[in-house]
Amino acid sequence: MNAAALLHLLQFASPALPIGGYSYSQGLESALEAGLVHDAASGRAWIARYLDEVVANWDAPLFWRLLKAFEARDDASVALWSERFLASRDSAEFRAETIQMGFSLSKLVAELGVADVDALGSEVGLPTAFACAVDALAIPHQEALLAMLFAWVENQVLVCVKSVPLGQVAGQRMLLSLRPEIEQAAQRAQTMGDDAMSNWSPGLSILSMRHEVQHGRLYRS
Repeated sequence: MNAAALLHLLQFASPALPIGGYSYSQGLESALEAGLVHDAASGRAWIARYLDEVVANWDAPLFWRLLKAFEARDDASVALWSERFLASRDSAEFRAETIQMGFSLSKLVAELGVADVDALGSEVGLPTAFACAVDALAIPHQEALLAMLFAWVENQVLVCVKSVPLGQVAGQRMLLSLRPEIEQAAQRAQTMGDDAMSNWSPGLSILSMRHEVQHGRLYRS
């Protein structure tokens, strides 16, 4: 991986970008409100289980398919997996989250002259926009997948740091401890068959729906 591709990847994977990833908790704030997450141990357990049961079984393999579809210039597959991802967002907040960040990233790469995103449609999920940027910048797929997973985990850890709350060292310790789970999720995503993919997580869906009416929220999901 050359230096230019690495720097591009670090830029576009960062939750601090203007796509607003840092403003979403993806259900974690509801788990905090319900007392399911209350310290470093329960925070790590939440993130690891979410990563294993949802992200590694759906988001990551779907992103991998989008990367391959863009590489092959397979517009039909890009449209198929983009539509399936949007359909899998089973709460208003989850759907609004990915569309907002997908729109922001699409607009960013277009304004920077990185890629032409007009063909992606009016409602673009974040995985589609990210895969489009990865393809346009010739970023290696394995590194892009790891960066996507790491950015998701990092954002979840930041929610714990700010809202449990945890100290910065505790947050870094948690992030470091999750490296094996990130690597396992990446490996699974690259080999998982279509029929094995699943985002079945009714408890998470209920927490997300509760968050829509939760009082005193810091995050948008």
